[in-house]
Amino acid sequence: MNVRTVTDREIASQPQTWARALELTESARELLAAPGERVLALGCGTSAFVAQAYATLREQAGLGETDWAYGSEPPVGRTYDRVVAITRSGTTTEVIDALRNLAPGPRRIGITGVTGEPVDSLLDDRILLDFADESSVVQTRFPTALLTLMRAALGYDVTRSLAECPVAIETPLPVDVTDFDHFVFLGTGWTIGLAHEAALKIREAAQAWSESYPGMDYRHGPIAVAGPRSLVTMFGAPPVGLVAAAEATGASILSDDLDPLVQLVRAQRLAVELAASRGLDPDNPRALTRSVILASAQNGSTS
Repeated sequence: MNVRTVTDREIASQPQTWARALELTESARELLAAPGERVLALGCGTSAFVAQAYATLREQAGLGETDWAYGSEPPVGRTYDRVVAITRSGTTTEVIDALRNLAPGPRRIGITGVTGEPVDSLLDDRILLDFADESSVVQTRFPTALLTLMRAALGYDVTRSLAECPVAIETPLPVDVTDFDHFVFLGTGWTIGLAHEAALKIREAAQAWSESYPGMDYRHGPIAVAGPRSLVTMFGAPPVGLVAAAEATGASILSDDLDPLVQLVRAQRLAVELAASRGLDPDNPRALTRSVILASAQNGSTS
């Protein structure tokens, strides 16, 4: 991997960051597994997509009903035993507002990369990933370290993911990014959240046209805009017939048997490589900052 920017360095650090996250598995299991409880996971931007993946993984593990929502759109009229709020900065306005507006009762779990921020006073418990925090606006290692920890805490085997991550970082990208100006990411189950996150990286870092969908839904309309300048990436095993349908449009397909989280790392690399090809600096994405102060609130952030 050609390391040119802070974002590059943070992407390259993920094997070590994931291994360190796993040291928190036992404590995270008590906070995130909670067998039989009804759980809500909240986040904004990248953190919302992590919440989406976590909710699916927890339900698939048979641990109980799990909803996810954007911090700005929390469910109304539902009750939960615990709420898991993800905010790298600890200042995300919408997440803080959602926690403040919760009815009494749920146990409030915060997952942050820092302490000493406004969210602190609203939490009952915290998972702190300060070693995975980033200087970059564009999140890379924080969400993947958290997802590694979540998978392990929920009982999933992450051995293959850890083994494949260095390979995904060191191996040249399988495509020339300059051959494409349209990027599509598709997933199923928990990897739908990964697909949304990958598409967000393309938009944030490279200001490029990107889309993301559940794999089976791609043929219900979105496939109509695919063509020879499109790269369609599958997270995990693609649904039967989907590759052939996408190839029929002239699009190129990226699909392999790497662990889906490792595929996300490769998508991060693709995003920064695309940014470089367009003369853009992923460390300074257009119209974005690490922390945002909203006019209607005291504190805010992008994640």
